[in-house]
Amino acid sequence: MPHEPTAPTAAQDSVAIENMLSVKEKSLLDHLLSAQSFWVTVVFLSIFAFMSWLQPDSFPTANNLYNISRNFAFIGIMALGMTCVILTGGIDLSVGSIMGMVAVVCGLVLQAQYPWYAAVAAGLLAGGAVGVVNGFFVAYVGLSSFVVTLGAMSIARSLAIVLSGNKMIYDFGPSGPTFKLLGGGDNLGLPLPFPIANPVLILIVLTIVLALVLRMSAWGRHLYAIGGNEHAATLTGVNVKAVKLSAYVISALSASLASILIVGWQGSAINALGQSYELRVIASTVIGGADLMGGAGGAYGAFIGAALIELIRNSLLMAGVDSNWQGAFVGVIIILAVLLERVRGRKRA
Repeated sequence: MPHEPTAPTAAQDSVAIENMLSVKEKSLLDHLLSAQSFWVTVVFLSIFAFMSWLQPDSFPTANNLYNISRNFAFIGIMALGMTCVILTGGIDLSVGSIMGMVAVVCGLVLQAQYPWYAAVAAGLLAGGAVGVVNGFFVAYVGLSSFVVTLGAMSIARSLAIVLSGNKMIYDFGPSGPTFKLLGGGDNLGLPLPFPIANPVLILIVLTIVLALVLRMSAWGRHLYAIGGNEHAATLTGVNVKAVKLSAYVISALSASLASILIVGWQGSAINALGQSYELRVIASTVIGGADLMGGAGGAYGAFIGAALIELIRNSLLMAGVDSNWQGAFVGVIIILAVLLERVRGRKRA
């Protein structure tokens, strides 16, 4: 007669549970160690500790930390939008020019005595329109994202120059003080124990929101699926064209939001705003672990990548290094980040 299965004893249950926990802990640790954003965070903290030891009277001060966090917040916000595009395997070279165009649009609306929220709406609408055009030609016409956004970069910058008459706009009318508080104020009106620049708080909120959306929503999973294998994503029923278009719209809106905040902080609008910012934004996402081939990256990676670049820039200035060398240091870090991603990719394969 066949033996009937016996019920597991309490000791066997305990061993099984311990084994399951050890496997789970190991997988979580492996996941953490294999994330590029983790190692970027380690580098960030190491540089921070070294500079605090090297320049104890000037680097870890409240004013300097405030400036570092505020300066990288603008690039960080744009990097979040760029992450969505890069996840699909595309790229958006127009974000810097969108900043300039949105700045001029906001400045002109304020100069015409309209309220601050009309300027914000006009800026987001103008930037979003460029995103729609980019997404349409990339997703529905099938053109290269590099070519389309390169053309949009030139068109948006030209529009900014024409609209502004190649002049700086600094007369923001009666809504000027409120508009300037958006980017130049602190704490968003919250009772925080120490001042945090509004752009930093907005960046933190957007990072959390995007991280949750990428992890928990179908739209987020579709971004990864398209970047991993667009043909397979199409066969599984993903609306590839709509998702790709939405990614370019979000990228443009993030650049528009960053422009609104930086114009408020600076108190003036110029058509040259955002020149070469696209390179810093792309660098932030790549350093944070985004793969330019698509399918890899995340919100926290964009956040910490932008923070690391600004920390390096500030540290070089504090150490008395010629500012002309900043590009060289950032370039080396980008190459190392891509090299690390390739090594990790081979190990995963």
